Amino acid sequence: MCQPQPLLALLLLLSCPWANASALQGQTVGGHEVLLLSHPYMAYLKVEMLACGGFLVAPDWVMTAAHCMGNATVIVGAHNIHKPETTQQIWGVLGYHQHSEYDPNTMSNAIMLLKLTAKATLNDYVKAIPLPKIGSDLPTGTKCSIARWGLIDDDQVTNKLFETKVSIYHRRKCIHFYPHLNTSMVCAGSFRELRDSSQGNSGGPLVCNKVAQGIVSFGYNSPPGVYTRISNHLPWIKKTLKK
Repeated sequence: MCQPQPLLALLLLLSCPWANASALQGQTVGGHEVLLLSHPYMAYLKVEMLACGGFLVAPDWVMTAAHCMGNATVIVGAHNIHKPETTQQIWGVLGYHQHSEYDPNTMSNAIMLLKLTAKATLNDYVKAIPLPKIGSDLPTGTKCSIARWGLIDDDQVTNKLFETKVSIYHRRKCIHFYPHLNTSMVCAGSFRELRDSSQGNSGGPLVCNKVAQGIVSFGYNSPPGVYTRISNHLPWIKKTLKK
């Protein structure tokens, strides 16, 4: 049986047709169901046979991981993704803007912006999340959270939005897990859950102090996980949003 390994996202898709984006990049075990209205920026991406997370950064723009490429349908305002909730808004994607320097082998620059076919209607259930400032610091131990749909235990899958609390991990220690780690990446993990890889649906946000600081990227089936650092890509983000 194929076993998901980090840095092999594209190869795994070829050799393990059953794998989805969450399995490729690790899974979050544990956590708790979120309160309604607490994560109005979250987006669920149906990407052909895959499932990814994402987050609203403007009424008609969603940010996600670069490897979540494909014919996508975007759902915002959802809590239970398999129920036709009145709060949900469903959009197609007009344009896929994958970072030009994305490297699927090292997962560097694993960031993508999706231009929606129309602007989402902003309300209590659907809101954009702020992005960090250029050069903003993330000290070791900073408390953050990730939210996701999907696996919450070894054999338990949820259709509802769950959240896990994590902390920023020391970069030099993280390099022992991931020797290729670079400045465009940040590590975070929850060591209360031994099998928690600090990951949710690939493409979901790492939120610290109500700001989206990272994008779920990859990890082993144990802490810590690796996230694309958003502050390092702000010039590219601003340029893309102006297109």
